[in-house]
Amino acid sequence: MTVSARDAAGGSAGRTAPPATVPSVTTRATTTPPATTTPPTTTPVAARSTPAAPTTGPRSAPTDAANPATILARQRQRESAARTYARTLPIVPVRASGTMVLGADGRRYLDCLAGAGTLALGHNHPVVTEAITSMLARGAPLHTLDLATPEKDAFTDELRGCLPAGMGSDVKLHFCGPSGADAVEAAIKLAQTVTGNQTILAFTGGYHGMTAGALAVTGNVAVKDPLPPSTSVVRLPFPFPYRCPFGVGSGRAPGPDGAELSARYIERLLDDPAGGVVRPAALIVEPVQGEGGVVPAPDGWLRAIREITRRRGIPLILDEVQTGVGRTGKYWAAQHSGITPDIIVMSKAIGGGLPLAVIAYRSELDTWAPGAHTGTFRGNQLAMAAGHATLRLVREDRLDERAARLGTRLLTGLAEIARNRPQVGDVRGRGLMLGAEMVDPTAAPDLVGAHPADARLAGLVRAECLRRGLIIELGGRHGAVVRLLPPLILSDEEGDRVLAILADAIDAAVRRLSVHAALGHPPADQAHVRFGSAG
Repeated sequence: MTVSARDAAGGSAGRTAPPATVPSVTTRATTTPPATTTPPTTTPVAARSTPAAPTTGPRSAPTDAANPATILARQRQRESAARTYARTLPIVPVRASGTMVLGADGRRYLDCLAGAGTLALGHNHPVVTEAITSMLARGAPLHTLDLATPEKDAFTDELRGCLPAGMGSDVKLHFCGPSGADAVEAAIKLAQTVTGNQTILAFTGGYHGMTAGALAVTGNVAVKDPLPPSTSVVRLPFPFPYRCPFGVGSGRAPGPDGAELSARYIERLLDDPAGGVVRPAALIVEPVQGEGGVVPAPDGWLRAIREITRRRGIPLILDEVQTGVGRTGKYWAAQHSGITPDIIVMSKAIGGGLPLAVIAYRSELDTWAPGAHTGTFRGNQLAMAAGHATLRLVREDRLDERAARLGTRLLTGLAEIARNRPQVGDVRGRGLMLGAEMVDPTAAPDLVGAHPADARLAGLVRAECLRRGLIIELGGRHGAVVRLLPPLILSDEEGDRVLAILADAIDAAVRRLSVHAALGHPPADQAHVRFGSAG
């Protein structure tokens, strides 16, 4: 079942959603909560699952070396034009613990970006820092290429034990370079090696990384446009009820819905001798499209895709870089649908906050020659120690189940926010991977009833959240989806605070748009973000 508050509400954009169980968002805030206010006392999931938040003393004027404005100015001068988060989140973190980040200006922020989903346990969790400091204290080697070490052996045991059962007891792992993109490259190369074919099937809205092969299977046109194609790719329609590629949505009208039409189209395209698709090497898909706008793949559709690929001998690559390790309410997002992929791509949370990337695959695919995919930094021992501690704690404390419960609570709260705010076109997600799409309700809707995305409003919402001490980012088509990727240790009280700030930020952003529209000039996203402000 697709987990979308819009679908659960039985109407458009969650307008008829049931009232939120979170009292703090049922009434609009009338004042801006100060970013320096200490968050409510939290109840940890388990005694060891929540580190202490950073504490701050009285503010003092920062020295020039620590002055955030000076540091940010130097960054703008010295770093490339390709930098991203630093442009829209002009903060200088100096300390962090759990869900909280302390800036160089003395302000505290609740982090709902968490390293783009990397920090499953939040910042500097005690079990992670203990694993790292213990390894350093005993003088273990930090870099070993792909040699065996006790840290690598323990990490491998834990990771193999957590994989979907259908992968088999003889599942193989390959340690890649330190990014998810390199793991995607490895998965593509493995599938091409095994099958002898070159073409990869990929989806609209997909995001798989910025290296050549990973970028080829990514859907975002803007980052691909200046570059020559590096891999043969056939683009397939990903089911997206709110902005359905077939114009039928989630099937409330008579006839098949978008997911069923997608599966039918893919099956017929692959079997059509005049369809133009040469025999593919693999199909790659995300169980929840993150950068694509937080779009969960329907479980039934994923099962259909698995069957389509299985019957045609096409390896199925599941990109779990952002969805893995409890993020969506299951340890792996594949477990919602019950499918078993041929190859799983993993990174982000598996390294406990440090760079690490791995692919897992069925043993019969292990046909490549020694050295077929190498890399200097495949042996990041600190990441393996931190990753082992993270994987174990998520499993033992059942933080995936915690993510499912809190995610449902937050999704209900988001639907309540949307109910009285037509600028929130849709809310959706799974577990603690959530999104709210900002739209222009004054513009004409499409065939499915969706209004045009409003990237300006989304940018203002992000800026207003930052003013109020909440770190979020955007994604989706046109960058109009407000994304929430908090650590899995987020408490109920912190979740309530996130919803309250977001509701207030949306109202403030709408007011700013109205004022600037009346004045005849567009607002700047960051116009009201100033260091040292009290919010």
